[in-house]
Amino acid sequence: MIQIDALPAFSDNYLWLLQDPTSRHCAVVDPGDAAPVLAWLAAHPGWQLCDILVTHHHADHVGGVEQLKRATGARVLGPAKERIPARDLALDGGERVEALGLPFDVLAVPGHTLGHIAYYHPSAERPLLFCGDTLFAAGCGRIFEGTAAQMYESLRRLAALPGNTGVYCAHEYTLSNLRFAQAVEPDNPDVARRLAEVSQWRAAGRISLPSTIALELATNPFLRSHEPAVAKKVDERDGPLEPAPSAVFASLRAWKDRF
Repeated sequence: MIQIDALPAFSDNYLWLLQDPTSRHCAVVDPGDAAPVLAWLAAHPGWQLCDILVTHHHADHVGGVEQLKRATGARVLGPAKERIPARDLALDGGERVEALGLPFDVLAVPGHTLGHIAYYHPSAERPLLFCGDTLFAAGCGRIFEGTAAQMYESLRRLAALPGNTGVYCAHEYTLSNLRFAQAVEPDNPDVARRLAEVSQWRAAGRISLPSTIALELATNPFLRSHEPAVAKKVDERDGPLEPAPSAVFASLRAWKDRF
């Protein structure tokens, strides 16, 4: 059984460390800083970092890649359409790759950046999604390079994954995202329940991740733009929109940018 730990970095990043106790091999997702990974390796002698999985080119996701590769010789996988330091395998989306003996489907999810990819491990019992800055717990990434239409379609693709998929995003934004979700859907009991729970967790110093696709479908406004209550709230703020969920999503994203 693969173990997954969050290595905190910067003010709110998580570097996801996947570990195979049998082989004592490990992989890391989006190491914006090499120090937490090197510290973990120093504290766990005999373990070997074999793979570095990168979702997009922003510095807080790639800043430690070159140092880790020099120190460990790990293979670097990353999006083909972006400048990823020390990349060995360029991925466009649609490929299947292997890390720690596990298959991962590479999903193209543009929007936050144009070449953004996600890594999805299909498993009946424990599917896993490493989605970088596309899908967050109760939120989604800002649209820096792509369009709202691209981000909407990327999120739709992730939302269609099995409900028990573990969602491993790259930032601890859940509490602020849930406050926005409550503003969008003040009468959603799932949002209220999750906000109370995460508030307790964060007060106790506990991380709020991973999430699941099922939980996101119930509480994440960016996956709920088809819901009448969400469209109604957007109409109240911005005036009548075309009824397409993609238009509601675009308005939600603009609202969250100013929230």
